[in-house]
Amino acid sequence: MSIIYVLIPIAILFVIIAIGIFFWAVRSEQFSDLNKQGHSILFDDDKIKADENNAKRTTNKSDQDN
Repeated sequence: MSIIYVLIPIAILFVIIAIGIFFWAVRSEQFSDLNKQGHSILFDDDKIKADENNAKRTTNKSDQDN
């Protein structure tokens, strides 16, 4: 029964820390753009880079032909 006197303050401390972290995240605008991560998975930057590399190769080949 005496362990409860230790566990309750620890639990309250954890809750206060969690609330503090939540309000810090809100103030520092961590939740300002919720769709960014979802779109970054769907529209991969690797495809854009591959397209740019292909365009450069095509340009280099046409320069060599001249």
